[in-house]
Amino acid sequence: MAVHWKERGFPLQISLKQYADLLVTYLKPQLMRVVLLAIVLLTNIALQLLNPQILKSFLDTALSSQGSPALFGSALLFFVIALISQGLTVASTYVSTNVGWTATNALRADLAQHCLQLDMPFHNLHTPGEMIDRLDGDVTILSNFFSQLIIQVLGNVILLLGVLLLLFQVDWRVGLALGLFVLVAALTLRNLRTIAVPHWLATRKISAESYSFIEERLAGTEDIRASGARAYTLRRFTELMRTRLRTQRKAGLVTSVMVNGTMLLIALGTVVAFAVSTYLYLHHVISIGTVYLIYYYSTMLTKPIDLITQQMDDLQKVGASIARIQELYALKITLQDGTIPFTSSGPLAVAFENVSFAYSDDDLVLRQVSFCLEPGSVLGLLGRTGSGKTSITRLLLRLYDPISGSIRMHGQDIRTLKQRDLRQRIGVVTQDVQLFHATVRDNLTLFDHTIPDACIEAVLQDLGLGDWYHSLPEGLETELKSGGGLSAGQAQLLALTRIFLADPGLVILDEASSRLDPATEQLLERAIDKLLHNRTAIIIAHRLTTVRRADQIVILEQGRIRESGERTTLLADSSSRFAQLVQTELQEVLV
Repeated sequence: MAVHWKERGFPLQISLKQYADLLVTYLKPQLMRVVLLAIVLLTNIALQLLNPQILKSFLDTALSSQGSPALFGSALLFFVIALISQGLTVASTYVSTNVGWTATNALRADLAQHCLQLDMPFHNLHTPGEMIDRLDGDVTILSNFFSQLIIQVLGNVILLLGVLLLLFQVDWRVGLALGLFVLVAALTLRNLRTIAVPHWLATRKISAESYSFIEERLAGTEDIRASGARAYTLRRFTELMRTRLRTQRKAGLVTSVMVNGTMLLIALGTVVAFAVSTYLYLHHVISIGTVYLIYYYSTMLTKPIDLITQQMDDLQKVGASIARIQELYALKITLQDGTIPFTSSGPLAVAFENVSFAYSDDDLVLRQVSFCLEPGSVLGLLGRTGSGKTSITRLLLRLYDPISGSIRMHGQDIRTLKQRDLRQRIGVVTQDVQLFHATVRDNLTLFDHTIPDACIEAVLQDLGLGDWYHSLPEGLETELKSGGGLSAGQAQLLALTRIFLADPGLVILDEASSRLDPATEQLLERAIDKLLHNRTAIIIAHRLTTVRRADQIVILEQGRIRESGERTTLLADSSSRFAQLVQTELQEVLV
């Protein structure tokens, strides 16, 4: 869900301090490159100021009918300086590109880390497509801002001042006339600086919505085709593209005001230069070479003004991107990390004490839930869809905090524990296993390179994946794609392998075997038996056969505990809800 800046209380105009803070943060680590870039640009400016003086000398020498050696020397010097200037331009392009990408990559990494730390409600509201555009599209626009914008603006200001100083040396009237022209041009550009920021902000917003739409529809291609929704999807996509076209066209038209204003200023500057030069030449104050010098310098004035205008155009786009980036940075983490290290080893004790929880303020998902798990015991958690089973898992991992009550792990409130320590001691296996486009080793260890290969191979063999492992062309270095190309059973066994290698004290199995065929399920069940040895476990299930190994049973209904107790005790009590469910499932199997 997109949030408008006015709703968030952020101004559309970005302050100079915000620009400066961003520059200092990401350019300071590469200060030497920035200094080198500044030296190259300033040297190039000095050469640009020198070349017109050589041309003036060439013209005056030619008109005075002096010897050709002087003319040849002037021409050669002009050529050498032009060649050096081109070389400096290539060098500045190389260095500035390096600076820009280094800075934007660092910003992109910081922003990604910040978003990953944000609470789950944020990720529930923003689709992956939108976040790709925010983290990549918005940040990429800042590349020129980091690499050249400030240096180019300052460099062109220095070039303007240098040209004006040389023009005052030619004649004070020339300097004064073109100085007034520069002043008018600068004031005009200043007034035009921010007119396009709201429009470019709107283009970034509709771009994010477009990426979000595309990502969601591509992910749901199978369902869209099966339900005959292709026509609707294409129509909605067309509407988004039309809106994007209108938004970008409007931003482009507003920006063109600056471009057309610049062209008018260039023409005005040329007129002023010709008028003053003609007057002085007719009164025999300056030579024809000086007339050309004035004209050349006047065209040099329009070039930095034009470049500054282009940079101001980029600055408007940058302002929109910075505003969206700062919107993300303004979002704060509500789940504050604990301060107590959690170093407990072995099976963990778990206790829920009058826990109530809601994803939104007016809709409780859990109501006064209480239960205790002794170290090494197994809890079977039953209930219909929406009864709150998975919410208990999310609370244990501290993806959310309860609105009341407390959750204790080995006697300590989990809100006081360091989240990293807590999550390392909990292993979760769901029916949908996430495989990454990485090697088999990285998929099993989740990029922990401290785990020995021998340990990984032993676990794979122990869980019945030995034949699969030996069939891999490159062993643990075999690349898996994000889909994995594995059967559901193999994917589940890989997920169990991850848990074995992580060696947590609490294991949560969330419908881990609900989509498997009987033969594969038997293989998985044997692996689960090994996994649960000397570990505390919570098994979430619809089918009662999957909780046969549970010591305790908790049945949830509409967020409340409908029934709880020892599994054997409940099973022996024909009036218990658990015994009735077992009997009902048995009858369905017999039928």
